Amino acid sequence: MNDEPIVTLHGERALIDRAGHLFAGARQEFLVAAADPGTWSAGVNTAFKAGLRPGREPGGPVLRKLYTPQALPDAFAERRLVRMAAGGAHIRICAAPLAQETIVLDRRVAILAGPPGSGTRTYTVIRSPDVVAGLGSLMRAAWDTSPDLEDHLRRRPAALDAEARRVLRMLEAGHTDESAARLLGMSLRTYRRRVADLMRALGATSRFQAGLRARELVGRD
Repeated sequence: MNDEPIVTLHGERALIDRAGHLFAGARQEFLVAAADPGTWSAGVNTAFKAGLRPGREPGGPVLRKLYTPQALPDAFAERRLVRMAAGGAHIRICAAPLAQETIVLDRRVAILAGPPGSGTRTYTVIRSPDVVAGLGSLMRAAWDTSPDLEDHLRRRPAALDAEARRVLRMLEAGHTDESAARLLGMSLRTYRRRVADLMRALGATSRFQAGLRARELVGRD
């Protein structure tokens, strides 16, 4: 692959064939942002096969992975990320949605993943220093304000039952208490008690905060 400032590749196979050397050549840092842990797994595996051990060996590149809560849909996914962290990756969970899944290598190359879909996924390799610096700055700002995986798992509320999720959906949709109680078939007093209980469980100090947390928790259903 030559040194054009921006190149778009079609499919993961093309990414590894034409840009795999960029993953393998990283010496300082892998900075990854993704909703799906599998998005960049092929690239990181390519680096491991080249003999690198990101985040584990002194002098090797640091592997930083920033995921959204979508990466933790179930206990299996949690265990997968915990294993990654045990293997040397630094993992944080970003509450805000990511505009695009991105990886920055050694602050010199950025790769943007196109939206997943039924067709072939595209990957845009960027070498323009100004663009790479800008993307890296945005990712580091999100990284600096996000809790690490262990803290996220420790602080999140216990699993929500079906009724709690229905109440959260009412908060997310912005219904009045009266309207929400009527739609859920419960008394206004019961609805308000459920909202108060959920706010305590979520650590929310306002209904606005509870609504934002509701979007994070139930938006994947």
